[in-house]
Amino acid sequence: MTASDSFRSIEETVRATHGRPGLAYWLGLALAGGLAAFGGWAYSLIVRTGLHWTGLQRPGMWGNLITDFVFWVGIAHSGTLISAILYLFRARFRTAVYRVAEMMTVFAVMTAGLYPILHLGRPWFAYWLFPYPNQRELWMNFRSPLIWDVFAVSTYLIVSTVFLLVGVAPDAAALRGRATGWRRRLYSFLAFGWHGTDEQWRHYTRAYLFFAAFATPLVVSVHSVVSWDFAVSVLPGWHSTLFPPYFVAGAILSGVAMVITILVPLRRAFRLEDLITPRHLDMLARLVILTGLIVTYSYATEILLAAQEPASDPERSTFLYRMTGPYAPVFWTMIACNCGGPILLLSRRVRRSTPALLVICVAINVGMWLERFNIVVTSLSHDRLPFDWRVYVPTWVEWAVTFGAFGWFFFLFLVGLKLLPPVSIAELKEEAAHLAAHAGAEEASRGR
Repeated sequence: MTASDSFRSIEETVRATHGRPGLAYWLGLALAGGLAAFGGWAYSLIVRTGLHWTGLQRPGMWGNLITDFVFWVGIAHSGTLISAILYLFRARFRTAVYRVAEMMTVFAVMTAGLYPILHLGRPWFAYWLFPYPNQRELWMNFRSPLIWDVFAVSTYLIVSTVFLLVGVAPDAAALRGRATGWRRRLYSFLAFGWHGTDEQWRHYTRAYLFFAAFATPLVVSVHSVVSWDFAVSVLPGWHSTLFPPYFVAGAILSGVAMVITILVPLRRAFRLEDLITPRHLDMLARLVILTGLIVTYSYATEILLAAQEPASDPERSTFLYRMTGPYAPVFWTMIACNCGGPILLLSRRVRRSTPALLVICVAINVGMWLERFNIVVTSLSHDRLPFDWRVYVPTWVEWAVTFGAFGWFFFLFLVGLKLLPPVSIAELKEEAAHLAAHAGAEEASRGR
């Protein structure tokens, strides 16, 4: 196959993903939308009648909703890792998978950004979180990590969206020529006047490199800021300098696992097996192994440091409570999923088995949600005051909001798949040209 044939095949494959949706797509969209609507209705009970619909009570005033916030911020990190950091390291396998990761990042941040508002007792006063001149002459406490969250998450959303749209411009121009109706107008808008001239490509590559370098520190900074919500307190189980790198590693682990969870059914449903190959999934699985081992090391460090404390120390008491108390099933399930799953991927046969890879990555996502629950809830339930200890149990309303967030995320993602190209046409063409040139050079060397 010549390079021009390969280019045409890539365009046709991507264009086919925007064809008329089948029954399975509409069923998935309806299921996700229905789940999101049910979660919204459940939350309306909290808005209309109060937080008594939740299981929150002193001292555990953070529960499922804050757990969901930390989880979705973590999910968002893989997009920047795959699209920006791997771009700076010139990892070629990213070309087929980074667009899905970027879309996932934007939609996950949009989901995470809802939760600080959802957790407010009076969400209609959410605008108080932003600094602006007002007649009350009141300003938020800029030294509070909760305010840092607002700035960090909003900055991450803006940069991730810009990064996604910059990468889409050449692909939208490629799809614009044969599109009709509203799709043609959409692609013309997303192309931003792109015509593929040498000058445009030169400015594009420089801008993309700049955005990649600018977005890379956000991978570390955003979830580090989220970790400071806990680490700057004096609560046993939270007050730890380990939290920033621990949270970042866990975020990347959950994010890459979610990318694989999405890619496995996506490549089959949209007939992208020729573009997203088992090799791409294998390389992503290796990232899961790396971050999984870092998270395992963090777990071991936490436990060993707590074990060195005196028997009467609250830190040691909190970790024993996690491992042997009423939340012990949560703790050990977390250990099995987040430590055992990546270890199974050390086997090449497991990594190359698509069903096994999918099951392990789903289990890792479950484990990472349980990890956030374990951090948020157990430290609050078992603080320094024994008379105040209580076991927090989420209500059905909180579970409905949690699963509603998944419905909201997948609804946005399914809509996005029909509007944006799920893989990068321009970079896949560049990769095909590189492979063709390499093959030609090998043939020439054999001919001599």
